[in-house]
This record gives sequence, structure tokens and C-alpha cells, in this order.
Amino acid sequence: MNRHLVGWMALFILLFWFGPALAEDSVCIQCHGGLEGRLGQPVAEWKQSIHEENGITCHSCHGGDPTDFAMAMEPERGFVGVPGNEEIPAFCGRCHVGVREDYEESAHGMALASGGPQCVVCHGNHQVVKASIDLINPESCSRCHSYDRAEKVKEIISETEARLQSLESSVASLHRVGIDVKALGGELFSTRNAFRQLFHTVNVDKLQQQKSAFDADLDGIGEQVSAIEEELAQRKLIGGIIVVLLILAGCVALLIRKTYRREEESGN
Repeated sequence: MNRHLVGWMALFILLFWFGPALAEDSVCIQCHGGLEGRLGQPVAEWKQSIHEENGITCHSCHGGDPTDFAMAMEPERGFVGVPGNEEIPAFCGRCHVGVREDYEESAHGMALASGGPQCVVCHGNHQVVKASIDLINPESCSRCHSYDRAEKVKEIISETEARLQSLESSVASLHRVGIDVKALGGELFSTRNAFRQLFHTVNVDKLQQQKSAFDADLDGIGEQVSAIEEELAQRKLIGGIIVVLLILAGCVALLIRKTYRREEESGN
């Protein structure tokens, strides 16, 4: 296996298992967590975020040294501080690369220099929740413009998004019963990310044109899931039949044994 891939896998495992614990040891958390008002608020908000769930903490975004109180916010230790409005897409795009690309080509991205919305406007800065279709709503979108285009976007993606969630639930259920769904889960993960990345174009025509390709991908994944579920159902049916046959065989054997005993007793 490629040694670089092994390294990334090891890093992911460390972040998954130990990320939250390491975050709590961060001097950023220790210091700001004890402060009140706007200086302490980011910690409280971050603790309710999808970033915290995945071990992404202060220095993951803002840089600096999370082990040294004196040098935590020094540029020489990589501290970059708070980005300006126009810097935010590049700031978040360090991790969300594909999303950044689609955003920059969108009406939102092209309006950035003239005060257009960036990532934080829709997703928040510290209390970033797991992305969902519910983020597209009249209350949020109408802060800047009418809801008309956003409503059309939501209509186009709703059916596909519902299928994604249903398939994710099915794959998770298969995993819980011991089925190896690693490849299938990876395929679904990739399709989901690519589809949700497309949301950021806020381009109704582009969504309509490309939606069919994602639907076709989901059709293929759905067929694989159905095949596994059907095989499981057949196994359960065959297993149930075998159990019933064994019970019947046991009953027959018991009856034969009782009959044999009666005949022996009668002969005596």
C-alpha cells in the first residue's frame, strides 16, 4: 500500500479517536473557554459544531501553537487569526476545495468583492452544523434577496437528496449487521460530496443538467444495496426454513423414541 496513503489513514484514525480529547487540551480552549462574552462565545459555539465532532479545533483553522500559552497566537508559529470578508472562501477552501471552486464560479462568489455572501453568511463561523438541505430556507436566503431562485434549487435537489439519505441509512444498516460495505460506502460518500458541492453554484440550469448524472449514480448504488438486502432476506428465509426443519426433525425423533419405548414396555 502507498506509504502516503497509510500516513493519511493513520492521521484520520488519530483525529477520529483522539481529536476531541486533544482539542480539550488546546491552550486556545483552556483560555477562551474561561472567558465571558465575545471572547468565550466561540468555544461554546464550537462545542456544538460538526467540526468539534470530527476533531477540528481552533488551530486547525486559525493556526498557531495550541500547546504554548505564550506563543499560541504568534505568526511565527503559524497563527493567521481571523480572515477578512473576502478572504473567507480561501480560508475555508483549504479543506473544502471542491466547494470553493464551485462557489467562486457562482453568482455568490462573483459578487464577493462587492459585498456578496461567503461561507460564514450561510454556515456560521464556529457553530457550523452538518450540512443539509434545510440550510436552504426562506428565512436565511431572504436576508439578501428573494427566495425564488433558492426555492427552485431546493426543488431540484430535494428528491436526489432524499435518495442519498435513504441510501446512507440502508448502507449503515448493512454495516451494523456485519456486511462489508466499505467500497459501497465510499462510492456513496463520493457521490454525496460531489452532489452537495454542486449546490454552491446556485445555478438552476446547471443543476438541472447535471442532476440526471447523479441520479444515475444513485440508481447503480441502489441496485447494489437492493441486491445485498435481497441476499440477506434469502439467507434469513433459508435459515428460518432450516431451523423449522430441525425442530420438526427433533419432534419426529422424539415421537419415534417415545413410540419405541412404548413398544419395548408393551413387549415386556
